[in-house]
Amino acid sequence: MGAESFDAIVIGTGQSGPTLATDLAARGQRVAIVERGRFGGTCVNTGCIPTKSLVASARVAWLARRAQDFGVDAGPVRVDMRAVHERMRAISARSSQGVERWLTSTDGVTVVRGHARFGARDTVQVGERTLRAPKIFVNVGARAIVPPSFTDAGPLTNSGMLALAELPAHLLVVGGSYIGLEFAQMFARFGSKVTVFERGDRLIAREDEDVSASVRALLEAEGVTVRTSSECLAAERRGARVAVRAACAPAPEWVEGSHVLVAVGRRPNTDDLGADRAGLELDDRGHLRVDDRLRTNVPGIWAIGDCNGRGGFTHTSYNDYEIVYDQLFGDDRRRVTDRIPCYALFVDPPLGRVGITEQQARAAGRPVLIGTRPMANVGRAYERSETHGFMKVLVDAETERILGASIHGIEGDEVVHTLLAAMYCKASYRVLAEAVHIHPTVAELLPTLLQTLAPLEPVPTPA
Repeated sequence: MGAESFDAIVIGTGQSGPTLATDLAARGQRVAIVERGRFGGTCVNTGCIPTKSLVASARVAWLARRAQDFGVDAGPVRVDMRAVHERMRAISARSSQGVERWLTSTDGVTVVRGHARFGARDTVQVGERTLRAPKIFVNVGARAIVPPSFTDAGPLTNSGMLALAELPAHLLVVGGSYIGLEFAQMFARFGSKVTVFERGDRLIAREDEDVSASVRALLEAEGVTVRTSSECLAAERRGARVAVRAACAPAPEWVEGSHVLVAVGRRPNTDDLGADRAGLELDDRGHLRVDDRLRTNVPGIWAIGDCNGRGGFTHTSYNDYEIVYDQLFGDDRRRVTDRIPCYALFVDPPLGRVGITEQQARAAGRPVLIGTRPMANVGRAYERSETHGFMKVLVDAETERILGASIHGIEGDEVVHTLLAAMYCKASYRVLAEAVHIHPTVAELLPTLLQTLAPLEPVPTPA
């Protein structure tokens, strides 16, 4: 069979791929889009949508148990994990099927099912089919890492956890970062005993120490056991149970449980892409090397989404599409480095993060102003009896621009966007400090927060 010619090939149907493919087709181009699994990528199938569906169910269970605090008699609370699981599956399937219908019904888009591998710079092999195009966009995503010391124990990853329609008696979570902590809290709320193991000396080490401490306090208050400084992590199967090694010295220490989740990082799906046949360069973690416009080292090939190592979030993946589209059909002014870092940790209450951290500000040695306020000062938080956490904002003392913020508290993932918008506008913090916000809301504390800034003092040097 001869090669099938297209104007463009998109490999993968994650967040950026389908929109790019359909937009190219709308401009009269013939596009092939290749998918080897479920349509929609990580977010739709094993990431954002299904996990946040579980977070929502877990929150309802948590609130129901607190009903009497609000003067409501809800009776005994029982979680039906099969019903929880079916709800999650239905929500995820709706999104995945929607992406599939969208692509298969778009004129000019040819959907090719199977595993894509490069055959040459402009050629992609999918089974017996050979596809050729002058423009190729790689959108192959990433997957969970399972270290060799855990392989024999048959651990669960985020994908396996979402396929689990039973309640673990004791869930052992290896990895004290974003994915692991979300699963830890939700299953504790469902009724599992949960233990979290983290190799470092604190949770979510990329965050400031006060943020890490706040998240840890939240989890421990809900019954999660947190074991930091677990330097010698491994796992083994013990019949129907599993054990995690939490320490080696002075003697090996093992903790037994019913299930183990390994959440220690992700790797790009580039090892079976045939990247060498196209002459593509990879970094030491397997990401496709790209420039500020998402171009690889090979002309005519772009890498978008998690496989390029330039974001790792659904929102950055979508922005990758915007950068490429602007490059092809706009004024080519958008760049990866235009992005302000922003993300959330979806424990409950969530952590919203934008810009730089306090530790990054200190390392930069620039004059910085800082403001902090406890969530207990927020009327809405008090009314809902959810006062855990705090707000923190950092401001450049010379330019008066907002540099970063951490909001761990009720609706923190939404409120932080007010600060993010001001940052993109390059506005002085005084604009928000003098604004009048609606009462009673969470965001109304932002003006007060910004009216009470003080110089960021250096960390005292130990005597």
